[in-house]
Amino acid sequence: MKTRIATGVKLDSDLSGKSVDVKTYRGMIGSLLYLTASRPNIMFATCLCARYQANLKESHLSVVKRIFRYLRGSPSLGLWYPKLSSFDLTTYTDAYHAGHKLDRKSTSGCCQLLGNKLVSWTSKKQNCVSTSTTEVEYVVAASCCSQVIWMQTQLRDYGLQYDRIPILCDSKSAIAISANPVQHSKTKHIDVRYHFLKDHVEKGKIEMYFVPTELQLADIFTKALDELRASDLVSDIYIRASDLVFDIYIKDPDLFSLNEYSRKFF
Repeated sequence: MKTRIATGVKLDSDLSGKSVDVKTYRGMIGSLLYLTASRPNIMFATCLCARYQANLKESHLSVVKRIFRYLRGSPSLGLWYPKLSSFDLTTYTDAYHAGHKLDRKSTSGCCQLLGNKLVSWTSKKQNCVSTSTTEVEYVVAASCCSQVIWMQTQLRDYGLQYDRIPILCDSKSAIAISANPVQHSKTKHIDVRYHFLKDHVEKGKIEMYFVPTELQLADIFTKALDELRASDLVSDIYIRASDLVFDIYIKDPDLFSLNEYSRKFF
């Protein structure tokens, strides 16, 4: 398979479907979750399938098998960490509004990079139901802020100091809320804990920047994508064939710079 999950697939309980063996399904999910440590591009599809482990149907199993077919077609892919890249901490956040078919909760996705090196990523269904795309983007940015602050503390132990860490988000409205010191009536319904982000923006520890959707790396952690878009994102987050990556780097080192876009704004 060329993609990890079909773009039109929306899993549900499928109560009328044929049941399958629970042990087999859970074993497959466990193997895939283990593999996400080195294959972040299957994170969204694996976490989506992991939500249905109580009353399993053939429709769920077919989606899991598709992930294995996708992996079979690309056995040499893996994360690559360039030795000479910088240690600038950059974060991308994205969300898919009301993407879950059963409860209409949204999916959060974010990733953190040290220079060109992808070091942390997540794909998670949000705990709350968001009433707008602005809210859902703000919630995921707040959660990402917590992760960034933790990473900042850990990296300080290694002598790396970071201030005004950029978070790249493709929602201008969410960025505006984080920078606005006034609590308007339209934002009061957002849970207090998510204004943790605004507090750190005001303190200058975090800076929010807009990034176009086509350059949003976290998009791969939130939804099913077509073959072209998925392939582009896999390349951008440095999942390369191990036997080709060194030759590409020698021929064109600038090809491996994710900071070209960042330098236009920072």
